[in-house]
Amino acid sequence: MHDAGAVLVVEGLTAGYNSVPIVKNVKLVARAGEITVLVGPNGAGKSTLLKAVAGVIRPTDGHVMLRGVDVTRQPANRLVQQGLAYVPQLANVFPSLTVMENLEMGGFVRRHGVKEKAEALCQLFPDLRMALKRTARTLSGGQRNMLALARALMVDPAVLLVDEPTAGLSPRYEHVVWEHIHSIKNTGVAVVLVEQNTRRALAECDWGYVLVVGENRLDGPGRDILNNHEIGELYIGKAAPGNEDGQVTREVPE
Repeated sequence: MHDAGAVLVVEGLTAGYNSVPIVKNVKLVARAGEITVLVGPNGAGKSTLLKAVAGVIRPTDGHVMLRGVDVTRQPANRLVQQGLAYVPQLANVFPSLTVMENLEMGGFVRRHGVKEKAEALCQLFPDLRMALKRTARTLSGGQRNMLALARALMVDPAVLLVDEPTAGLSPRYEHVVWEHIHSIKNTGVAVVLVEQNTRRALAECDWGYVLVVGENRLDGPGRDILNNHEIGELYIGKAAPGNEDGQVTREVPE
C-alpha cells in the first residue's frame, strides 16, 4: 500500500479562491526519500493544491497530515516550523539580498547552526559557493532555482514542495535541476513537485499523480503511467517524433 510510511497524506482536499473550488476532493501521499510529481494540463489545479498544502491558501474541506499530525489550515510559517517547506515558481528568492543572506533568511527558524547548514548546502549546490556574495538578481534562472531550493532546505524539512522548478530553463539546466532533486531525495526528504514537462517528470519520479479539472484522474509509479500507452496518450499526450527532452505535443483537454 503506497501510504505505508508516508510523511505527507492529503485526503479529500478542496481549495480555491473567493469560494470557488479549483481542486476538489484531492488525495496525495508522499513518502520519505521519494519524488512525487503532480502533472496535468494548465488549469488542472496543481499549483493551487501545493499552495493549499503549504498553508498559503486555506482549504475548505479535507485534511493534511504531516508526519501523522493534522496540520490542516495551519499558516505557512507554522508549517515551516513543523517540517514542511514550499518553493513557489515565482518570487522564490530575495533579489536584492546576496546568496548568503538568502540562505540566512531561509534558516530563520533555526536556533543555531545556520552557517554550518549553509556550508553543507554549498556542497550540494556547488554553483552557489562561488556566488555567495553576489545579489540574487545577478544569478541566471537556473542558479536562482538552485538558491530557492537551498533556501527551503535550510530548515531541514521532512517534506519539500516545489512548483515547476525547471520552467523556462535550458535543457542543460533542466538536467542539473533534476540531478539536485534526486540528491535532495537521497537525503531522505519527501519531494513533491509540479512539473509541465510531463514525460520527464513521470520518468524521474517514484510516484505520479495526474490531475484533470481539479480532480485526481489516476496515480501510480511514474514509469507505469508512461508505459501504459492508452493512458499515456489520453492524459499526457504523445511525445513528438525525435523529441529527446520529453516534452509533449499536447496536454489533456479541459
